[in-house]
Amino acid sequence: MSNEDRISNWQLIKNGIFKENTIFRLVISLCPSIAVTNSVKNGFLLGVAVLFVQTMVNTTVAIFRKFIHPKIRIPIFMLIISGWVTVVDMVMAAYARAAYKEIGLYIQIIVAFASILARAEMFASKNRVCNAFFDGLGSGLGFLLALVLISFFRELLGRGSLWGFHIVQAKPMLIFILPAGGFLAVGLLMAFFNWIDMRFYGGKGAGGASGH
Repeated sequence: MSNEDRISNWQLIKNGIFKENTIFRLVISLCPSIAVTNSVKNGFLLGVAVLFVQTMVNTTVAIFRKFIHPKIRIPIFMLIISGWVTVVDMVMAAYARAAYKEIGLYIQIIVAFASILARAEMFASKNRVCNAFFDGLGSGLGFLLALVLISFFRELLGRGSLWGFHIVQAKPMLIFILPAGGFLAVGLLMAFFNWIDMRFYGGKGAGGASGH
């Protein structure tokens, strides 16, 4: 791989994590950012699942892109997504049963996450396998980072704990473990990251990031 390719692939990863972060910048697939982020463990596990699915879907679409007819590409993409989601669902059900009882439903609805289909349509179907892999990796890492950050603040402020271990003696603010607290945490973090982008990097805030 040439140095130019390495720089390009590193840029794809950075774009997925920062400039085109699914939650904080593109503002899509917000349901899990509210539903499962009342604990760091749940947010992390779902984030890892999405990271795997996003990377594998991008890679698979890029491998077979020349054989997929444009008129039926969306059903084919959905079939590929559902296949990899099924793999994650079955593995978690077999080897992480306690966590699966809490987030199993959200693992199954990864199929409907707009972010995964969007990357398959916008990037993976138009680029080489290597680039598609790194684009999926960056997008998945960005999603994982967002869920962990949101769940970190929600669990710490709402329960006084992290990963289930109690670490704060003060009375917790219970609103943060409720759905309303999820919206509040997402909104505050989104505002913070968009302020950083506009203040120091000349960005345009959420919705201003351009897709590939």
